[in-house]
Amino acid sequence: MRLNNKVAVITGGSGGIGFETAKKFIAEGAKVVVADINEKVGQEQVEVLKQNGGEAYFVQTNVTKYEEVVDLVEKTVEKFGRIDVMFNNAGISMPKPFLEHDPSSDYDPVISVNQNGVYYGILASAKKMIELNIEGIIINTASVFGILPGEFTFTYNATKAAVNMMTASAAMELGVHGIRVVSIAPGRVDTPMIQGYKDYGVWDQVMQEQMRRKLTNPEEIANTVAFLASEESNSINGSCIRVDDGYSNFKAPLLTK
Repeated sequence: MRLNNKVAVITGGSGGIGFETAKKFIAEGAKVVVADINEKVGQEQVEVLKQNGGEAYFVQTNVTKYEEVVDLVEKTVEKFGRIDVMFNNAGISMPKPFLEHDPSSDYDPVISVNQNGVYYGILASAKKMIELNIEGIIINTASVFGILPGEFTFTYNATKAAVNMMTASAAMELGVHGIRVVSIAPGRVDTPMIQGYKDYGVWDQVMQEQMRRKLTNPEEIANTVAFLASEESNSINGSCIRVDDGYSNFKAPLLTK
């Protein structure tokens, strides 16, 4: 098992990509700390992981507050003695045309979760890894929308571009400590977040924007995250790994079945 005895923290770990990654990490031998703002769902998902034979622990965390992210890292070490993997995955998206924006509801909250939350996770976990002399890995969820623009997602795009630059910048400074930092850029993934596009009459187009003409399963993203968390990916550092089924390399196809 590639992650045997490693301790991994996953923010936004109770659903979508986060929960599928938690399951994959457990299957690969890791001990997992699920962090999420939703305590009820988070506790339920941890019970599922335990029933499947995994060692898992839940910490309710609001990633927009640095002190809570620090507490998450501290509780992880208290519970399992170390931290090897930090997966900064928590994120939100509220699709809306740019000219309809109210900054208080369409900009500030998204920046707080997607950008500040990742920054806090990188900083808190890196400090603890260095303190414990652990050569760990920090993985951040970016997006194809951090590479390409898209309609109705102005703020989301800005945060995910920031995630990629924070990833590269952190990798430069943390490399001397043996800590790797990478990001992933999913495309159209079949999670509740993407359902908002149905409100704008572009769902058929969304379904055609990847080369296989279908949404990616969260399990497929989890497989990539598990690889990046393993020693098999030691030469990958500071990079954004595109897990988008060709979305960011090609125009949307004109031919459909």
